[in-house]
Amino acid sequence: MKRVIIVRHAKSVPYGYDDDFNRDLTERGMEDAAKISKHLNEKGITADLVIASPATRTMHTARIFCKNLGYPASRIQQEEDLYKGITTQDFVEFLQKLPENIQTVFIFGHNPTVYYLVYNLVKYFNADMPTCSTVALDFPVEKWAEVSARGGQIAFQLVPKGM
Repeated sequence: MKRVIIVRHAKSVPYGYDDDFNRDLTERGMEDAAKISKHLNEKGITADLVIASPATRTMHTARIFCKNLGYPASRIQQEEDLYKGITTQDFVEFLQKLPENIQTVFIFGHNPTVYYLVYNLVKYFNADMPTCSTVALDFPVEKWAEVSARGGQIAFQLVPKGM
């Protein structure tokens, strides 16, 4: 089984849209990211690979998760297309090229892209993706090359408000 955990960045400051790329997290955003990532750690969920949009708020969210999951933040792989927007097909092709020793990959990005990715990677998804929403998708395959759109199953969704 291969697992993709898609995380929308935590709550960011409601200003600075003229420099959107450099907007950072609010205090609540930092608390939400810590809450979700600590919960994952308590459940024994770890990351073999972390990939994030290079935007400040997304990298900050990813660093908080890394700290609480014991993953070296220096190994976060930045993917510009997660900021600009990536199609489901391009994302599937990206996943299909991951090394086979990776079982669980965390992806940190932005709405609406993260919503569309989750929606298109499973057969049915009818939930919201509020800030710091974390959705685990399990693909019942042995190799990343076998991952496909609509081929995943939702293992869980965590939302800060619900915790």
